[in-house]
Amino acid sequence: MNATTDRRQEGEGKPRGASGEQAEPEFTVRAKPARTYSARYKAEVLAEYEGLGKEDKGARLRREGLYSSLISMGRKQRDRGALQALAQPTGRPPADPGERENLQLRRRVIKLEGDLDKAQRVIEIQGKLSALLEPLATDSAPSTGGEPPR
Repeated sequence: MNATTDRRQEGEGKPRGASGEQAEPEFTVRAKPARTYSARYKAEVLAEYEGLGKEDKGARLRREGLYSSLISMGRKQRDRGALQALAQPTGRPPADPGERENLQLRRRVIKLEGDLDKAQRVIEIQGKLSALLEPLATDSAPSTGGEPPR
């Protein structure tokens, strides 16, 4: 046995170079990222695949470098998308609850501002009427020693 294998057996780590430094590999191996397929591509492949005969289906998959799992997954996604589209309600989309509440509050503010204007006018008229009627009330007070009218 040489010194390198003795160290590995002892658990000291990877082999070292002549200078005692850790040996570096010449290249690093990286895994290829998973292929991604657009919805359009999946739909095209699925439509073409379903129109082919049994022998031609395998050839089509081999030519594109695809697996049959892509076809089955594509069918599930297509069917799920169709069901979701059918489940959506038809007609106008529902209004945003925040917008609906804002509209109700704006209408309420407009109504309350109108009520406030009316109340201010009534108070103003009552003040003027009170000012006009005050001299009449003091002039018509009874001169007898009785109690004032209530």
